[in-house]
Amino acid sequence: MSTPVQPISSQTVDKLRVQIYAHRQALGLAAGQDVGARLRELLAQQAQVRMIFAAAPSQNEFLHTLSRYEGIDWARVVAFHMDEYIGLSASAPQRFTRFLSDHLFDIVKPGQAHLIDSSGDIDVECQRYSDLLRSAPIDIVCLGIGENGHIAFNDPPVADFNDPLLVKPVALDITARQQQVNDGCFARLDAVPTHAITLTIPTLLSARTLFCMVPGATKRDAVRQTLRGPITTACPATILRQHADCVAYLDTDSAALL
Repeated sequence: MSTPVQPISSQTVDKLRVQIYAHRQALGLAAGQDVGARLRELLAQQAQVRMIFAAAPSQNEFLHTLSRYEGIDWARVVAFHMDEYIGLSASAPQRFTRFLSDHLFDIVKPGQAHLIDSSGDIDVECQRYSDLLRSAPIDIVCLGIGENGHIAFNDPPVADFNDPLLVKPVALDITARQQQVNDGCFARLDAVPTHAITLTIPTLLSARTLFCMVPGATKRDAVRQTLRGPITTACPATILRQHADCVAYLDTDSAALL
C-alpha cells in the first residue's frame, strides 16, 4: 500500500471537512487511498457495500488509485453512477457508462454495476433506477463539483434540496454543457446533449459517507462559492456543508480563491 498522502492544509466549513493538496495527482492519490480504506472497513463489517460514482475527468487520478487499491473484495460491491446523457448513441465515447466502465468497472469488476440506460423510455428508466437505489441504503458517494456548482447534473435551475424524486430527467444548464467542451469531452458546444438523467440531491446526500474530489483551476469559482457563499441552490454544492460525513479534496489550483 502506498504511503498516505498528507494535505498541505485543512479546514472545516460547517460540517464539511476540506483538505487541500499540492497538486491534482496528490489529491487523487489521497482520495483513492481514503475511499479504498473506507471500502475495506465497511466490507469487514457488512456483506455488501453500495456505492455511487461520478464520471468526469476530475475523477481520473482518484479512480486510477482506487482501481489499484489492494485488499478490496469487489465482488461484494454494488456500483451505481450519478448521471447519463440523453440522446447520445450507445457507442458514443462521451457516455458516462463508457467512462466508468473504462476507468473502474471493467478493471475491478464489481459484483453488480447498475448502468443508466438513456436509450429508451426515460420515465421508465428513471423509475427502474430509483427502485434499484431505494432497495437498500447507499454507503458511499464519490462525486465532484461542476463549474456552476452542480453535483451530478443538478444544475442551479433544476437543483432541489428537498426533491421528492430519486432520479429525474433534466435540461442541462449552458455552463454545464460548456464545461464538457472545456474538459475536452466534446469538440464544440452544439455537440453536447441538452438533456440528461440525474440522481437528485437528496439521493446523493442519503449516503452514509461522501467523498468529493475537485481539482483544477476551472473549479476555483465554484469552490469559493461552495465554501464561502450561502447555502442555496444557486450553488448546489453548498449543501455538502450540511452532510454529517463529507470530505472535499482540493488542490492548490481549485483552492486558489479561498
